[in-house]
Amino acid sequence: VELAKDWRTDKYLRNLEAMMIVADKDVTLILTGNGDVLEPLDGIAAIGSGGNYALSAARALMDYEKDADKLARHAMKIAAEICVYTNDQLTVETMDSAS
Repeated sequence: VELAKDWRTDKYLRNLEAMMIVADKDVTLILTGNGDVLEPLDGIAAIGSGGNYALSAARALMDYEKDADKLARHAMKIAAEICVYTNDQLTVETMDSAS
């Protein structure tokens, strides 16, 4: 939230048209270019040109794949097959679970 406040008020950041996903063990948030803080449905977030494809794939896979790393990789593979602006070369960073 502090980053979003800075984003809105800083002379240079407020002109930055970008999105950012931030997460910890408990919550996932999306920061928009306007400085808005959004909490995605079901804790699944995606941004970028192929974001909607990856988000759709991840939501569809959520009932079948409980491992977040595998789910993210499979969703991005599907998105890369559909969207010409998305590739399958990615880095997934994981955190230990909250429990």
